[in-house]
Amino acid sequence: PLVVSMLHVPEDPVRLILDFGWRELGFIVVLALSVTLLFGLAPALRASAVKPMSALKGGEDPHSRRRVMNALLAAQTAFCVLVLFVAGLFVATFERLSNRPLGFSEHVLVIDASASKEQPVEIWMQVADRLRQAPGVQFASLAGWPLLSRNRWTVDVRVPGHAIEARSPYFLDVSPGFFETMRIGLIDGRDFRRRDVPPRLKGSTQPLPGAGIVNEAFARTFFNGQNPVGRSVNVRIDKDLAAPMEIVGYVRDAAYYDVREPMHPTVYVPMLNKEHNTLLVQTPGDPLALAPIVRRAVSEVRPDFRLINIQPQSNFLRWQMLRERLLATLSLFFGIVALVLAAIGLYGVLNYSVTQRRREIGIRMALGARSAHVVRRVTSEMARMVCLGSAIGLAGGLASGRFIESLLFEVKAADPGSVAAPILILAGAAVLAALPPAIRAVRIDPAQTLRSE
Repeated sequence: PLVVSMLHVPEDPVRLILDFGWRELGFIVVLALSVTLLFGLAPALRASAVKPMSALKGGEDPHSRRRVMNALLAAQTAFCVLVLFVAGLFVATFERLSNRPLGFSEHVLVIDASASKEQPVEIWMQVADRLRQAPGVQFASLAGWPLLSRNRWTVDVRVPGHAIEARSPYFLDVSPGFFETMRIGLIDGRDFRRRDVPPRLKGSTQPLPGAGIVNEAFARTFFNGQNPVGRSVNVRIDKDLAAPMEIVGYVRDAAYYDVREPMHPTVYVPMLNKEHNTLLVQTPGDPLALAPIVRRAVSEVRPDFRLINIQPQSNFLRWQMLRERLLATLSLFFGIVALVLAAIGLYGVLNYSVTQRRREIGIRMALGARSAHVVRRVTSEMARMVCLGSAIGLAGGLASGRFIESLLFEVKAADPGSVAAPILILAGAAVLAALPPAIRAVRIDPAQTLRSE
């Protein structure tokens, strides 16, 4: 249910069907019994091999047994550090992407509208005008498609005296009021006007750009960061045809295609005549609350228009970050499980050590050993194994960083925070796990221990 809730979007529901029958139940039972027998067999064999005379004399724990126990403790610690290290990278990636400035507002309702045939821009503008009059609507405009919808349109641009760029700018046709609706700041120049309709050249299948509005990335790429308003560039219309475009506006950067992508040079051009467009509605509250109002308003102006989908702009960011959200949540879950198991293992080993060395501790305390000395002797061996396991786990995490590098965003495996976080978390868990056995060790009564011996 947790995984499904992260994948589920109201407009695109996800359901998980789990058929649980006798085969699944049998598999679970057999697996549980097999693991129990496998990991319980070694202690059982060890118990059956105890020599009675050595046990009656209070024989000490063999060094080989302690070495095996310490090796298992180090291995468990290494695995815990490795899982926590990878989980930290995925969580940091999700956090960086979630807080990355997009350059536009997400409080926008996105409506995919379709007509039976190609409609002139003025008809689409009438629909946008009617939406602006609806209650609860602050701004309304049109665009070829929503930002971050994984649609893109690239066109080659040539600037006189500038080398040809390998990356073609993104293009998007928008209506007047688009930047106000999306809260994209206007640096200089003006917004589009209704008369800024791209003309068509005779014999060409593509409209002429005429006027264009560019973003900061475009200015950095083609004009060395200078204000491009009033300047002209050549835009390739067809294979062997280019037309001039005057830059009338200069706006802030906004994410266009992919949330991971650096801000890309983008050119906004006037709306085109077509049969499918995207209506954008800015609202101060929940965008979905306006869905019924929007449906009624559009049907009043154009009953023949079909609204294919109505959803908030935030859905596009949510869809793009499904993988990051899943990786962060699941890796964090397994990291917590590994940490709990490591803490239980540390507690069990240390408690067992205190039980086995009870006589030794009692004698040392009777001879005047202080509590700090007792605690240090009890925990020193465990601390060495924890340090060894942490070093191994950290080395494994750094080695695995290059395999998951493509899944990360602005996070490096060798970052100080990525390295320090799992070590500090495990150190805190180790201290908490060591406290009860350490307290038990210093509370041993030497007289009672010696009497029992």
